[in-house]
Amino acid sequence: MPELPDLQVFSRNLEKKLAGKKLEKITVGNNKKLNVPAATLQKTLEGRQLKKVHRVGKELHFDFDSGDVLALHLMLRGQLHLFEKKNTQKHTIIALLFDDDTGLAMTDGFGQATPTLNPEDREAIDALSPKMTAAFLKEQLSQTKGNIKNLLLDQHIIRGIGNAYADEILWDAGISPFSSSNKIPEAKIKALAKSIKDVLQKAEKHILKTHPDIISGEIRDFMNIHNPHKTHSPSGAPIQHKSVGGRKTYYTEEQELYN
Repeated sequence: MPELPDLQVFSRNLEKKLAGKKLEKITVGNNKKLNVPAATLQKTLEGRQLKKVHRVGKELHFDFDSGDVLALHLMLRGQLHLFEKKNTQKHTIIALLFDDDTGLAMTDGFGQATPTLNPEDREAIDALSPKMTAAFLKEQLSQTKGNIKNLLLDQHIIRGIGNAYADEILWDAGISPFSSSNKIPEAKIKALAKSIKDVLQKAEKHILKTHPDIISGEIRDFMNIHNPHKTHSPSGAPIQHKSVGGRKTYYTEEQELYN
């Protein structure tokens, strides 16, 4: 699944490629996940100019001059593909054709990728928001005994962090993913707030440098901890992994456990 840094880069590249163009035609190949009838989507957006593409949480938002927004969530296996004139991709969920014959298709063989017209605003703050502070984290952590990794993954609290980057962030902050949220000391909460932004922003810069035109997929080969090809952390500690709730967690014993 693409995570926040991947989606940041996708949005940059898609905006560069598509912003300013008029949407000529929308084709809905699979409407099971669409929140409105296909005809409503077409009537609302066809003929409108695309003004902006940006990331919100784990979604890509396409903002049109009418004020309407099309959100695309790639889920686990969704892919984006640019095309010219005709979309030939299999398993297309939705395809957008612009007035210069440039097109964008979202595909998913599992049918889980989700298009949403005018998604509702959510109260959860974004992981890169200025509101993501040590004070915010301290308040949230104090309210639960659950483990810290689950809190980072909870999209109702913080939007945008996924499984792989949660592991990277916690290693960078020196906190075991199995720590009880309300037992983490204030100094480590400050370290965690810093690591959230540092890890995500550094990852985005790395992906932009190594894959400057990417609009789909996920780049993981540079990761320090959540990386099946590495056996030791940069500081030399053996990397361990454990499956919890269907997710694989990577960690080292050098991370402090707070319980």
